[in-house]
Amino acid sequence: MSVSRPRVLPLLSAWLLATLLASPALAAESRSRILATSAATTLEGSAGGGIVPMAVLPGYGAREEQGGSAFVSYVHLPDYDLAVAGVNWSWRNRVAISLAEQRLSHQPLSERLDVEPTSIRQTVAEAKVRLAGDLIYTDWPQVSVGVQYKKNHDFFVPQAAGAQDDSGYDLYLSATRLILAGLFERNLLLNANIRYTKANQVGLVGFGGDLNDSHEWVGELSAGLFLNQHWLIGAEYRQKPDNLSFIPESDWYTAFVAWFPSKRWSLVGAYVDLGEVATFDNQRGAYVSLQGSF
Repeated sequence: MSVSRPRVLPLLSAWLLATLLASPALAAESRSRILATSAATTLEGSAGGGIVPMAVLPGYGAREEQGGSAFVSYVHLPDYDLAVAGVNWSWRNRVAISLAEQRLSHQPLSERLDVEPTSIRQTVAEAKVRLAGDLIYTDWPQVSVGVQYKKNHDFFVPQAAGAQDDSGYDLYLSATRLILAGLFERNLLLNANIRYTKANQVGLVGFGGDLNDSHEWVGELSAGLFLNQHWLIGAEYRQKPDNLSFIPESDWYTAFVAWFPSKRWSLVGAYVDLGEVATFDNQRGAYVSLQGSF
């Protein structure tokens, strides 16, 4: 049975957020990129939406600058709760690294499996490189490649479900474009990814399974419309692999509202539909994420 104990990364993320919100000296206002171009932060720590990364890099640093952010996120579903905290950093709008810690509470699943009511903790480390283009200023989209290494620290339940490994990697390629006055005279954000993965439920249920133990390509899409410079509405879709016969895996969907009151911080709220998650159907609920940038 896992023992609840303080973790350095969530505490660091919370401290950074509190410091950023309280201290004008550490704000991101002096960075060169325009408001909202840092995006939000996904559940895996990458700059993007809630469940789908984008080609943008975290923070507001441009060619000669650095930037980054800290974030905390929470997903509430009928039978699961997921808490995430993390930090990320970018250099000259070219290279970014991130680190996120996820903790999944799953008491109903433990009861169904007749095991101890534990939680599952996973760490995700990512590196992302902008390959070409710019979100706004070139004729082609901004294109980035990212690699995520994921380590599941509580493998008992994933192994009982048939997962083959407690760690793995995802590789993804993103293309993102902000079209000025693209729809109804409002700025339109478009994003598409391809991901190479064998993660079950993004790795929270391990990697690989009895149906498939190899990486495969899946697709991801997101789009948003800026109502003004501070408010963005949109939706996301994430295709999922299906590696386990015991627990079929559904594709994920979100509909979100993002608020960017300043470069210093942002707040995202969303309706999430994760379909069937580890034997429980109709996992629909709410998502919220708070991000502070520096």
